Order: sequence, then C-alpha cells, then structure tokens
Amino acid sequence: MKIQLSDHFTASRLIRFVLPSVVMMIFTSIYSVVDGLFVSNYVGKVPFAALNLIMPLLIVMGTIGFMIGTGGSALVAKTLGEGDCERANRYFSLLVYTAVVGGAVLSIIGIAFARPLAILFGADDEMLEYCVIYARIILTALVPFILQNVFQSFLITAEKPKFGLVITISAGLTNIVLDFLLVGVLSLGLEGAAAATAISQTVGGIVPLIYFCRKNDSLLRLGKTKLELRVLWRTCSNGFSEFMTNISASIVTILYNRQLMEIAGQDGVAAFGVIMYVNFIFVAIFIGFSIGSAPIVSFHYGAKNEQELQGLLKKSLIIIGTTGIALTALAQTLAYPLSMLFVGYDEELFRLTLRGFRLYSISFIVCGFNIYSSSFFTSLNNGIVSAMISFSRTFVFQVSMLFILPLFLKSDGIWLAIVAAELLGLMVTIFFILTQQKRYGYLPKRRAAGK
Repeated sequence: MKIQLSDHFTASRLIRFVLPSVVMMIFTSIYSVVDGLFVSNYVGKVPFAALNLIMPLLIVMGTIGFMIGTGGSALVAKTLGEGDCERANRYFSLLVYTAVVGGAVLSIIGIAFARPLAILFGADDEMLEYCVIYARIILTALVPFILQNVFQSFLITAEKPKFGLVITISAGLTNIVLDFLLVGVLSLGLEGAAAATAISQTVGGIVPLIYFCRKNDSLLRLGKTKLELRVLWRTCSNGFSEFMTNISASIVTILYNRQLMEIAGQDGVAAFGVIMYVNFIFVAIFIGFSIGSAPIVSFHYGAKNEQELQGLLKKSLIIIGTTGIALTALAQTLAYPLSMLFVGYDEELFRLTLRGFRLYSISFIVCGFNIYSSSFFTSLNNGIVSAMISFSRTFVFQVSMLFILPLFLKSDGIWLAIVAAELLGLMVTIFFILTQQKRYGYLPKRRAAGK
C-alpha cells in the first residue's frame, strides 16, 4: 500500500517510508568509499592521501545541491500541505533550474582554480598533481552531482522514495563496477577512480531529471516557472544549515588533515581518510532518516496538525536513540576488519587507523540526535535554529576540541574531538527543542507546562 505524506504515521509506517532514503544515503556514501578502497589498495597511499586531501573541495562544490534540496523540499512540501499543488510545482521547477545554472558556474570555477585550491588545502610535491587530476575529472560531473543531491530530497516529497532508491543503487553499482574495471583491471590509477565516480554521479543526477521532465504519476513535475527571488531566499535561508554543515565539515576536515600531518604525517591523513569513509556509511543512516522524514514534518506543519508533529518527533527520537546504540556497538565490532580491508598492507598505518576509528565511533551514540534535530527545524522552515544547531556541532565545537584535546591527549585527542563536539552539540539541541516548543507545538501540552 502506498504511503502518502498526509497519512497518520505509526512507528512502523514511518520506518517503511524512510527506509528507502536510508538505503539511498548509504549507497550515496559508497561513491567515495569505493574510490578510496580501490585507490588505497591498487594505486598506493600517496594518491590515497591526495584524494582525501582534495575531497573537502569537492564536497563544498556539491553543497549547493544539499541546500536547495533540503531547504526547497521543506518549502514545497509545506506548500503541498497547504493544498496548492500548482504553486508547489512552480517552486520545484525554479529550484531545479537554479541548481543547474549554479552547478555549471561552480564547475567552471573549480576546474580553472583546482591547482591553487589544492595548494591552499596543503597539497605539495607529488600529492599536488594527484589532487589536481582527481578534482578536475570529478568537477566535469558537478552539475549532475548537484542534481542528484537535489533530487534525493525532492523524490521523497514527490512520494517516490523507492524510485530514488533504485536510482541511487544503480549509480552506486555503476561506480563499483567501473572502479573494478578502470582501476583494478585496466590499472588507470587515480584517473580511473575519478572517471568512475563522475560517470556514476551522472547516472544519479540525469535519470531523475528526465523523469521529472516527462509526464509522471508523482506530485511534482518540471515545467514553466518564473524568477521569484523570495522563493530562492526562503530556500537558501531554510537550507542554510545543510550548507553550513557541509562547508563546516569540509573546513574541519582540512584542519584535521593539517593537525594529523603535524602529529602523524601522511599516515595520519590516510588513517583519517579511512575513518571518514566508514563514518560516511554509518552517519548516512541518520542523514537518510532525517531526509526521509523531513517532508512528512513539513507537510503536517503546513496542514497545522500539531498532534501528528508530536507523534513524529517522539517516534523519531526513539528510533534515533536505539539506532545510535546499535551503530556504536557495531562500529566497535567491525573496527578491526574494516581497518584491515583498507590499510592491512601497512602495519603501522593499520594500528593508527584501528585506534582512531574505535575512539571516533563513540560519537555515533550521540550524533544522530543532533543531525535529526537540525533537519527537524529545517522541516519547520526555521533555517536559523537549524543552522545554529548544525554550525555549533560541526564547526564551533569541533574546531575548539580539535585544538584543545591534542594538547593533553596527542593523536587520541584528534579522534576524541568529534565525541566532545557532539556531546556539546546535544546540549544546544536540547535547549532549542525546549525553547521552540511553544511556537510549533511538537511536544504534548502537559509536558510543556509540567514543571
């Protein structure tokens, strides 16, 4: 039976609706993971370190897609909840066209300035050339990559999460097969890995574009629109938290790499790269749940259904908490085999990676609450609160801890910085959930009054 945004969501129905989004985000994270796995084992640790060094640039370039997708889908879903389908489709079309134009401009800029940007990120000597090569190839597919990020959210709003899952799996499998052929069989090195990712991103972005351009049975379709600066402003301001999350994460990654270069050299950068790859997959579960549930929250907010909002928040927090405990335990169990899979060829690098991952993964027990809460306020069209939660945990607290903890704990302090940052971020999250309740009514009245 088809699940609609207007439905009443039990815990089981909520899980069924968001499950495609969770799997979708896991497969999306596989892009860089597969590249890293093949580059590390078939090309060497210097190209592997270079890939990790330049990756923040590529993430920053693709961030416009997350901003438009999350901020725009919240606005479109709210408009659908208000019963105005024509206006919702006009907004949707404007945002997709904007993503295409913005992506094209960023692609040209990124390709032109790849070398000085790589130097700015700390690349030198042999690593510099690897960074430039990888970046320029990837950036040729920046427009479809941005569109893929946009459609991840809008396919859920269109009540087509399963179709989004099929597209993402197809793109992920394309990346895996091409990495095997280009890197493992044909020995094309870093260039082959970059080409595999670029082609897979093209699949992930162009297929849904074609779908929405044609007549379909979803809630959304691309068509005529007009320039509405107010809509663009509301989308960008609402999706600003996702923008800041990705920008902050990229800046923090650069700082992590610089700190690790000082303390552990190239091995430290390579170890952090492995941890990030595995982290992408684990955290993708929280992100997928947040993306999948966001349009539901926006729809019922637009429909002024406080009772449904209360149920959604309660059920979501229980699911997030249970998942966080399970993922932390799983990460500790899999730390050894995963570290061996990536860097088992180098004993010293393996030990550093294993230690780092076991400390870093403690954060999984907390971070889900922060990720979901930021997305929750985005869904309520409150980009300011969402951005404050996101910016504090991903930048302010992480940067602070990244410089403070290593003074006392050396390299362990680098891995534990994320744990401390997420705990501090949780305090900020709790504060805003409690203080914003009166405005949105997502907590039962008796709880809000019972003090």
